[in-house]
Amino acid sequence: MLPDIAGLAAIKADPRGAVVGLDFDGTLAPIVPDPADARVDPHAAAALVRLGGLVGAVVIVTGRPAATAVAYGEVPDGPSLADVPGLVVLGQYGLERWEDGLLTSPPPPPGVGRVRAALPALLASLGFPISGGAEPGVTIEDKGRAVAVHTRRAPDPEASLRALREPLAKLAAETGMLVELGRLVLELRPAGMDKGHALRAFLAEREARSVLFAGDDLGDLAAFEAVRLSGLPGVTVCSASTEVTALADRADLIVEGPAGVAALLSALAGALLEH
Repeated sequence: MLPDIAGLAAIKADPRGAVVGLDFDGTLAPIVPDPADARVDPHAAAALVRLGGLVGAVVIVTGRPAATAVAYGEVPDGPSLADVPGLVVLGQYGLERWEDGLLTSPPPPPGVGRVRAALPALLASLGFPISGGAEPGVTIEDKGRAVAVHTRRAPDPEASLRALREPLAKLAAETGMLVELGRLVLELRPAGMDKGHALRAFLAEREARSVLFAGDDLGDLAAFEAVRLSGLPGVTVCSASTEVTALADRADLIVEGPAGVAALLSALAGALLEH
């Protein structure tokens, strides 16, 4: 059963005017120690397949490469993200776009290559071993147009994150990049695009009349703000965790992680089918 929220009521009243936007990691896929092991919650994928044929658009807005989000959205013996009718994936905070199996993206900025080359030596000089598997250490995730340093595998993840913030901010400044803080991760990425910009542009493109956005991390705050500033009936959903609480303070609705997001999407699809 759906909560009694004005934004959800607007989506139910006019589903074809609705855009359903979602983050990937921590929202559609559980957070895991190795980012390469992340996979979509099968119930979330199934719910989105139902929902995609009922609303105006489903869009995933993620810091991951768009093609990676699609690949990690595969579900063995079940509906996958690529099966969602009309799905659009805006990757790299909106710099990339996947739609109908086609990927469009600009060339990576030169600062990414400089960061990629400098990071291993910088981390070594700071006493942070790079984990190549299950062993303790920090993990470098190369996203093509961004590079992320995860501390989840470090012996003290929170302390490692604090110790790395200043050196990585300095490296970002030297290479014309910026640092995005997330759940035990520091991502060095190009300036000029965030999830808020990406979502606002997509709402305008689709001439949306209502919007839902679900996220779990600090990078999703910009998308929450985009919903608020859009002037549309909207609802912001926090996929709750103990690691990040800032979104819960600004969300219209709080659910318990990707399983809670999946349950909400399923309930919304069911309500629209009954409407």
